[in-house]
Amino acid sequence: MQSEAPLRRLLELDFADLPLQGVLALLAGRPAEAPFGYVVTPNADHLVRLARDPTLRPLYDAAMLRLLDSRVVARLAGVMGLAAPAVVPGSDLTAALMAGLPADEPVTVLGLAPAALERLAARTGLRRIAHYNPPMGFDRDLAQFEAAVRFIEDHPARYSFLAVGSPRQERVAQAVAARGKGRGVGLCIGASLLFLTGEERRAPLAVQRAGMEWAWRMMQDPKRLARRYLVDSPAIIALLRREAKQPR
Repeated sequence: MQSEAPLRRLLELDFADLPLQGVLALLAGRPAEAPFGYVVTPNADHLVRLARDPTLRPLYDAAMLRLLDSRVVARLAGVMGLAAPAVVPGSDLTAALMAGLPADEPVTVLGLAPAALERLAARTGLRRIAHYNPPMGFDRDLAQFEAAVRFIEDHPARYSFLAVGSPRQERVAQAVAARGKGRGVGLCIGASLLFLTGEERRAPLAVQRAGMEWAWRMMQDPKRLARRYLVDSPAIIALLRREAKQPR
């Protein structure tokens, strides 16, 4: 599917250069019974981690669709003379997909506590949600990891939402795709479902458009996110600067 979308290369990844509506149309046109493929939504944190740990690259290369989930990265790229792909935040994609599903559409969710899942069902009206919340550290336990992969395989749906954090969700998605038993589209969307359940509050639209959603999120949970946004993610500037200096 990635080849069906116009591509824009940035930081050694080929991103789909489509607006949200174009991505929705592309996904809607894929048969629900098609072999499992997955969508990744790298943000600045993911891109920095990927640069530091190249062993993660196959997780992104194997995705059928890569979407840039950072207005900050896009704007920094523009300042440095780099052409950035369209920005499609995973939270926007998740909300739009959920809003467009009929109540009886089967949906698979990996992650979320049971109480949060109840709120998700109540807010979306979806009645057929297959749900499994793997334990902490499941990706370091072969049996638990296998259970997560098998759950996706055993509960085929047009859309499976993988909400167990990066790179765990990408590892599960890659394993499902590689084994060839799964069906539908897997969406590696991190905390996006928490905005729909009300567990977390999303920044106002004006803050999002200003590229300051990261600051809003950090203020909501500084203990967990301060290091990510103030220490780790700023390394994206050096990565973009290095790419801008390369011959084109």
